[in-house]
Amino acid sequence: MAKQNLESSLVLIKPDALKNSLTGYILSQFSEFHTGLRFAALKVVSVNLALAEEHYAEHKGKFFYPSLLEYIRGYLHYPDDPSKRRVIAILYRGPNAIKNIREICGNTNPHEARQQRPGCIRALGTVIPLYDEKGKFIGERSDNLIHASANPQDAEHEIKLWFLPTDIPPTMRCFPTETSKEYFYLKANAISSTYTPGSFCFIAPGDIVWKSDLKLLRQLEKGKKQDISVKAVIAKYLINKKNEDI
Repeated sequence: MAKQNLESSLVLIKPDALKNSLTGYILSQFSEFHTGLRFAALKVVSVNLALAEEHYAEHKGKFFYPSLLEYIRGYLHYPDDPSKRRVIAILYRGPNAIKNIREICGNTNPHEARQQRPGCIRALGTVIPLYDEKGKFIGERSDNLIHASANPQDAEHEIKLWFLPTDIPPTMRCFPTETSKEYFYLKANAISSTYTPGSFCFIAPGDIVWKSDLKLLRQLEKGKKQDISVKAVIAKYLINKKNEDI
C-alpha cells in the first residue's frame, strides 16, 4: 500500500452506541478485511468539559450546543451512573479513509440516513426533540451513534485534540512531533513555563508532543494571541483525570 494514498480519520463511538451495545457491530463495519482500514490507536475516554467544548466549538451559540455537550459526555444516556459515561476514540488509517468511513457511517441525521442507506451505522440512531425552559419546541438533536472526521483538516485537528503522540505507535503517527525541552503548566486557563501553587504540569522535558502544539504553547506562554484556543491543546492532557469538570 503506497504511503501517499493513506489518510487518517478520527472515529468516536458515542455514549448512545455504547448503551445500545453496538460497539462490536460498528467495529465490524470498519474491518480491515472489507475496507483496508487499520487501527492506529484506540482509547476509552471520560470526556471532560474542555474536550467536549473544543470538539463541538463550531456549534457554540446554536440552540442544541448545550445538549451536545451533555450528549458526548454521557450525561444524557447515563444520568445516574458516572462510571458508564465514556466514548471510544479510534484513529483509523487507510486508503481514502475519510470518504470510506463517512460512507459507512451515513448521513449525520438518522432519519435521512435510513432513507438514503438503510444499512449504514447511523440508520440505527435517533432524532431527539429539544425544548426550552418553558417547554416550547426549539429544534432537534441527532443522537447518531458515531463521529467521523469530515475532511483532512478536521481530521488533523480532531486527532491532535483526542490523542497524544504517545497514544499512537511511532510508525503510525501521521503528523510531525517534537521532544519538549521545557515545562508547561496550566492554571486558570493560562499557560506558563513556571510552576505556581495550584498549577498543573502537562508537559515536561523529554515528552513527545505534536510539533504544532509545542509551537502554539511557546507563543501563548509569551503572551501572543492565537486563533486556536488553549483548550485545543490542553484538553487531551485532562482526559480521564479525576476532576471531570476541568
